[in-house]
Amino acid sequence: MTFRTDRAKVLGLGSAKSGADHWFGERLKSVALIPLTIIFVLIVAPLIGKDHATVIASFQNPFVSISLILFFLVSFKHLEEGLQVVIEDYVHSKGSLLLLIIFNKLFCWTFGLAAVFAILKITFAG
Repeated sequence: MTFRTDRAKVLGLGSAKSGADHWFGERLKSVALIPLTIIFVLIVAPLIGKDHATVIASFQNPFVSISLILFFLVSFKHLEEGLQVVIEDYVHSKGSLLLLIIFNKLFCWTFGLAAVFAILKITFAG
């Protein structure tokens, strides 16, 4: 016996109306992180131990800076959504739940934007 309406069955909507979208978004970010992580490693690994001028010169390449920005944005958004799911599953107090979700968002967005700012500063200011 099901309690879903015919319209909900056709649209694929669950009780919260967003579970499938959230799940699909997490999987999409996971798949996007595969090539972005490979590109990140291929860019950053050869720069280990190089002098400052070489690192700055490589970061001023538009492909490199855009790739790194995409990597950090997708990584921190994926981290935010993953941690939110963990928080929702294991924290049962409403006050703590809200506080931890807010802290999670602030943490991920702060460090994600700091990474993007650092890359843009290196790219444009040297």
